[in-house]
Amino acid sequence: MSTSPPLSSSGTVRMTGRAWGVLFVLCGAIFLEGIDVAMLNVAMPAIRADLGLSTGTLQWVMSAYLLGYGGFMLLGGRAADLFGRRRMFILWLVVFLLFSGLGGLATEGWMLILARFVTGVSAAFMTPAGLSIITTGFPEGPQRNKALLVYSGTAAGGFSIGLVVGGLLSAIDWRWVFFAPVILSSVILLAALRLVPKSPSPDRTGRGVDLAGAVTVTGGILLLVFGVERVTHASAAWTTGTIGTAALLFLAFVLIERRSASPLVRLGLFRSGSLVRANVSGLLFAAGFFGFQFIAVLYLQELRGWSSLQTSFALIVIGVDAVLSPLLTPKLVARFGNARVIFGGLLLASLAYALFLPLTADWTYLAMLPSLVLLGVAFSLAYGPLTITATDGIAEEEQGVAGGLLYTSFQFGAALGLSAVAAVNIAATEGTSPTALLDGYRAALVVPLAAALIATAVSAFGLRRRSGSPSGAGTASWPESAGQADRPSGKVPA
Repeated sequence: MSTSPPLSSSGTVRMTGRAWGVLFVLCGAIFLEGIDVAMLNVAMPAIRADLGLSTGTLQWVMSAYLLGYGGFMLLGGRAADLFGRRRMFILWLVVFLLFSGLGGLATEGWMLILARFVTGVSAAFMTPAGLSIITTGFPEGPQRNKALLVYSGTAAGGFSIGLVVGGLLSAIDWRWVFFAPVILSSVILLAALRLVPKSPSPDRTGRGVDLAGAVTVTGGILLLVFGVERVTHASAAWTTGTIGTAALLFLAFVLIERRSASPLVRLGLFRSGSLVRANVSGLLFAAGFFGFQFIAVLYLQELRGWSSLQTSFALIVIGVDAVLSPLLTPKLVARFGNARVIFGGLLLASLAYALFLPLTADWTYLAMLPSLVLLGVAFSLAYGPLTITATDGIAEEEQGVAGGLLYTSFQFGAALGLSAVAAVNIAATEGTSPTALLDGYRAALVVPLAAALIATAVSAFGLRRRSGSPSGAGTASWPESAGQADRPSGKVPA
């Protein structure tokens, strides 16, 4: 088994210039992913108007990326562990660059959806490779936590900046929303070739690519999201058959992983209560977050008549997490532990969605502002600590898979949330009058609230376990593995 060269020594929180250089490149990639999603989010009404897309098809422009991302993330994480993290990172960054540009050339809805799907697949291989470079290059503990919080804060910054840039670009031409990432990814590619160090080729003896597992889990994810999205305009038999087939594919995936000599995901990983809670909470949090934004953008632009630029500036307050994630969250984690910080973030998200439920056709921006601010704070409290928790205590050779699991949960949850709010919105909208549109938005907004409340309940199990452990006083980190005592520092003995 090969070991990646450490980027910094474990004796101090201070990082070397070389370590900061590598982190800069990896943060650039996750910034690219964040800005790409955010720009598309505010450009969707312009895309709908130009290409003549229905609400269902419009939802698939966003979901195609998320499905490609979430569906292939586990395979991407495994590929990073097997074929080299730097190699996978650079190769799929090139694919991301190419298909983002092709998306800007689309003239039909299906062409745009296909381009977004392949772009999502490339992100599915690129992101876990980048994350695992961090988790294997920085020693577990304060240095890795610092790197991960900077990393997650950069993702948040990409999203908030993307809201404004997306509004500006779509005001010119929505196609620039796809061309701009080509320029940024080219810069990141050149920096990666120069700064990311090469590492020894991984020893793949007895470790293969589990294609059967990848096909079944990806097929299950695709069918489940498709079934949820079509539930309002398909027969009960069709919906039951689609979702039932998805369930059978997930079952087949579990059976394949149990018998495979080189499983895509070693099922023993799920013995870690903290890993399971992080992934379930992440899935539900992403479902609520993306579903809420989808409805908020439609409400502001299609009911209120706001421009894409006005919408961008209205939503940019969510980007407060770009400041809080690197500055405030590390201090809160050090004082209270991951479990309490995550729980607080999910609780604030629930409150944010609840406060938005009574929206009216003439709501002032000040009436919306509390929900948007709370959601930004919630993101800063939940996202980074979830990333730490999902990879803490995992062996180096499985860091790519652990990162892939978490991002699969995020993207799968986002796609499910988008499909669910679109389905509820379509079902509850009876006509095209402002009143009918408003009824549809209000009904759809219940979905993010329900997802956030369930996520909060799931995270509470980590608090209960923590308070009942012998080391219950002090910080409240989620346990690194099942049956393992919590340690405030988050370190695991060798």
